[in-house]
Amino acid sequence: MTNEKTLTQLNFSDIQGYIIRGYNMNNVRHFVLYIKDAKGAKKFIGSLVSGSDESIPQITTAAWWDIKPSYCLNIGFTFEGLNALQFVADIGKSFSGSNYKSFRQGAIAQATQVGDIGESVPEKWKGGLGTSNTHVLLSLYAQDSKVLEQQSDKLRSLFKEGDALKELSCFDGAKLPDEKGQPSDIVHFGYKDGISQPKIEGVPTKRGLSKSLDPQPIIPAYEFILLDDEKAPYYVPTPPELGLNGSFAAFRVLEQDVAGFEKFLQEQKDKIDSDKLAAKMCGRWRNGVPLDLSPDADQLTSPKESIIYEQFNNFDYSDDPQGYKCPIGSHIRRTNPRAAKIQGVTNIHRLIRRGIPYGSLYNPNSPNDGIERGLLGLFICVNLKRQFEFVMEEWVNKGDFAGLPTDVKAPLIGANDNKSGQFDIPVSPDNPSIKLTGFDRFITTKGGAYCFIPSITALQHIASHSTK
Repeated sequence: MTNEKTLTQLNFSDIQGYIIRGYNMNNVRHFVLYIKDAKGAKKFIGSLVSGSDESIPQITTAAWWDIKPSYCLNIGFTFEGLNALQFVADIGKSFSGSNYKSFRQGAIAQATQVGDIGESVPEKWKGGLGTSNTHVLLSLYAQDSKVLEQQSDKLRSLFKEGDALKELSCFDGAKLPDEKGQPSDIVHFGYKDGISQPKIEGVPTKRGLSKSLDPQPIIPAYEFILLDDEKAPYYVPTPPELGLNGSFAAFRVLEQDVAGFEKFLQEQKDKIDSDKLAAKMCGRWRNGVPLDLSPDADQLTSPKESIIYEQFNNFDYSDDPQGYKCPIGSHIRRTNPRAAKIQGVTNIHRLIRRGIPYGSLYNPNSPNDGIERGLLGLFICVNLKRQFEFVMEEWVNKGDFAGLPTDVKAPLIGANDNKSGQFDIPVSPDNPSIKLTGFDRFITTKGGAYCFIPSITALQHIASHSTK
């Protein structure tokens, strides 16, 4: 259990908020910016952390609030973006070494490693994300669309000051409505999302430190925040005022082929019920109930009271080695194997996920409406290679880590190009598994960027240094 000494090691007021907190806001706008003038861009950055002008949107920290704000704002920079700011002579020296190689290389160069092939290649990415001109990712979260537009107008006015920043594009996301028309946590494929997040050492939850939303081992904070900790398997980028309390994120624009997914489910009805197949592919029923706890119905029968998130996560596959309840190849079992027997160590590859749908709600009566819909995601970690890329390359797009054939990719998010998809559903010791083959990928990458998320101190450091 986390002790008081550990808690004091985290300076929440210096850490950008979305690293350790999901804001649970209804709208988001991710601005993709190009730095035209370093001096003007640094002035803009400084204004976001000045705290002196209430008319200018301010970067949201991880400090706890009593009253939830109407908006939150955070910022990240690509390696090219940090270089364009010209606040040091050689930014490569600050991020040298193998721990930061993927960040230096960037999302475009690393695309093949994470399965961005075929229709997902960077040459086909949108909004400038497939070019080296992507310098800044400015993320604005808001409770309602009116606030989103008000704060966006303020930011866009700042972009234009001194002609310092050019807006290449913006990506808007919003929570999808539930059956009552209220914002929900449902994504386009119909699943309840955001259920399982790693419990970070030193970060209290709403229920206090004794209860975790994720009963797996508590993950050291240095796996998500750059800390000067002797146990951390890295050195902090230099100088310390630049690297400490920062983090990294892979930004992803992921188009979801909802019509293709629903069609696939219906085409397999002679083999397996479509709702059950959707659950087997994900590892959870669409309402979030895990197969490991309830393999035959989308409800838990044991709790005396209503199902809560803690119950949704109280499982580890230890009693299901063959995958009769939850297939070994299912989405959540591959991306977070928990206590399942696999090659390697699970907890050094954890990610913090911040995602929200984009595009209007899918209408099954108009499957070919031509509307693009999908997910805007941030995958936060301290080592893009060891965490994000490892999960995508070794767990999502290869199967041998879990005893599956190497070429068997994840059914929901794997790079199953050219109808190469394969998915086995074990039934019981006395019955053969259900084998599904020949399906295409259901997710296409429309954009990506690798970003460094500086601390508040680092943003002030960048803003105060003259152009080199």
